[in-house]
Amino acid sequence: MMPWLAVTLDLEAGAAEAFSDALLAAGAQSVALEAGRLSAILEAHADAAAIIAAAARSAGVALPRFRAQPLEDCDWVRASQAQFEPFAVGRLWIGASWHEAPSDGRIVARIDPGLAFGTGSHPTTRLVLGFLEQNIHGGERVLDYGCGSGILAIAAAKLGAVRVDAVDLDPQAVRAAAENAALNGARVRAFAPESLAPAQYDVVVSNILLQPLVLLAPLLAAHAAPRGRIALAGVLEAQATELIAAYADWFDAAAAAREDGWALVAGVRR
Repeated sequence: MMPWLAVTLDLEAGAAEAFSDALLAAGAQSVALEAGRLSAILEAHADAAAIIAAAARSAGVALPRFRAQPLEDCDWVRASQAQFEPFAVGRLWIGASWHEAPSDGRIVARIDPGLAFGTGSHPTTRLVLGFLEQNIHGGERVLDYGCGSGILAIAAAKLGAVRVDAVDLDPQAVRAAAENAALNGARVRAFAPESLAPAQYDVVVSNILLQPLVLLAPLLAAHAAPRGRIALAGVLEAQATELIAAYADWFDAAAAAREDGWALVAGVRR
């Protein structure tokens, strides 16, 4: 069996997502962000301190505290599977392929964790899933910008959206979204931003970070149909006012929901 290093990091919630990308670029084999906890798998002989220091410089954050311990292959599998517990949001049930789905008529979405992607239990993802569960009734056109694993796009398709496009800058995310959509039999098109046609959507969602969301405001507004709805997440409660202001020229927006210190900004296109 090949041993690995399991690393757990202590980070502020707002820095965790940016740091996960930086860890992969610095040499981590995989990264998982679940329930506010960031963990990574490194090769057994990797210099954990050097990799984390490089990631901190790249992400522009202070050097975090971390813990590293050896992990055997079989333990890695069990530990990973135990970490990703299924959860429900309204009519939706989300779980990995090894979990038994409920038989109570809920809409089932299967999301297996992959490199840098969890199963969607982060509070910001739950907030957007809740928005979709309440606003997708069938026949809608949906855009998920910054799709990651594709969980939001897949949920929209499962809820009855007639067209779902999932966009991400990261080719790995585009592949993961397409693979997860196929796993679910969901009609989702996943592609890079340059392939996004000038179409309009009834529902636009984006769960990333504050600064990209601010910069994307004109683009996302252009893709929202008149009276179309938008849901923006990945921001702390304290950042919601700034995000609302960035979209004020196009949307009647407000911080519609909050969970564990995070906020969802929802709006309607004028």
